[in-house]
Amino acid sequence: MAHIRYVARADAGELLAELYDRYSDSRGRLDNILRIHSLNPPTMKHHYDLYRHLMAGPSPLSRVQREMIAVAVSAENDCFY
Repeated sequence: MAHIRYVARADAGELLAELYDRYSDSRGRLDNILRIHSLNPPTMKHHYDLYRHLMAGPSPLSRVQREMIAVAVSAENDCFY
């Protein structure tokens, strides 16, 4: 498994701290797939915006179908989804 450095919440600058707060769940947890962008905070926002568009934007696929595809691809890639 790859290891990518990230900036801890305690060490986050103003922009990164704002993004951590915005994208964390109600328990304050941030998905690792977003955390890896902490070294370049604008990419965290771009990644999240792309994800939201792909999963919730206009599409002939339902949200459930999109999630099923994501799970199948992650399983094939031996990735913890």
